[in-house]
Amino acid sequence: MTETLKARLAREISLTGPMPIDAFVTRCLHDPQGGYYATRPALGATGDFITAPMVSQMFGELIGLWAVETWRRLGAPERLRLVEVGPGDGALIADALRAARVDPAFLEAVDLILIEPSAPLRQAQARMLAEADVHPRWVADLGRVETDAPVILIANEVLDCLPARQFVRDGDAWRERCVAATEDGELGFTLSAIAGGFRRPTFDVADGQTVEISAAQEGFGRAVAELVAAATGAALLIDYGRDRPGPGDTLQALSRHQKVDPLAEPGAADVTQWADFPTVLEAALHTGADVTGCLPQGELLRRLGIEARARSLSAARPEAAPVVARQLARLTAPDQMGELFKACAIFAPRSLAVPGFET
Repeated sequence: MTETLKARLAREISLTGPMPIDAFVTRCLHDPQGGYYATRPALGATGDFITAPMVSQMFGELIGLWAVETWRRLGAPERLRLVEVGPGDGALIADALRAARVDPAFLEAVDLILIEPSAPLRQAQARMLAEADVHPRWVADLGRVETDAPVILIANEVLDCLPARQFVRDGDAWRERCVAATEDGELGFTLSAIAGGFRRPTFDVADGQTVEISAAQEGFGRAVAELVAAATGAALLIDYGRDRPGPGDTLQALSRHQKVDPLAEPGAADVTQWADFPTVLEAALHTGADVTGCLPQGELLRRLGIEARARSLSAARPEAAPVVARQLARLTAPDQMGELFKACAIFAPRSLAVPGFET
């Protein structure tokens, strides 16, 4: 019988000691034999979670129109790298390319690049885009994207997949929250001495509260900034998370749209942590690009014209109007995705006015 990921993790932890949260999440998601994205990603209404492009075609369409307008503001270059990081099942970019037909010159300019570590999802993206106006190519990471043409990058629900270490204030000291293993192979949380350096937070943290620090998210902000600064262009980041520094334990696992214990069955559920937008944007600034502030997702979509698009869809198919109204609310209402999800942009040159973020 094949050893489960949980059993392998428990055995490793018993030999090497408690595992930091970021390392545990990475194994849950990307372990080649048992990781969620490596072996069994289940997106959509019948899967474990649903993303904005799956809620409604309007989301991807507006991102497509955003990309076209950004390209125009870059001077409508004859060559353009259109990059999506973490494309999921390909629905977003498929809808975006369809909307981009409003400007055939944009589609003629596009070199479509997808960055996706999951083999099953790459297959799904290839199927989704089989009849698209632009055929994609896949590269391993942002460092493989050429900088000899401007870049427009889209990253929807990518940051929440980049894990963070967790640190807990213990009186006047700090300890690291890790995953430990019992003698019978069960997993549990424990507090351990901090290995390596620890950057104390500049905001107030009460005794017992948790602070999350993600080197991976910081590195992503730096890599995106390096790309757009070298090539010129803009990157649009949308995710759920915090737009100001603060404490909080945001580790969660989702299975069949329900929260489950992330330690119960590693690899069987999607495990995420909140996006830390302040850290990502600070890293981008220090790398030489410019950044916008964060907007709630609902506000950005309204600025991009989602209400007009919803009216158009409802007028074209009156029988679908109630569904369109529910989709609009799901994407923009404060008590649904509208406030929890944030959007920001990283761009160069500094003179570029990024659509939707103009002051």
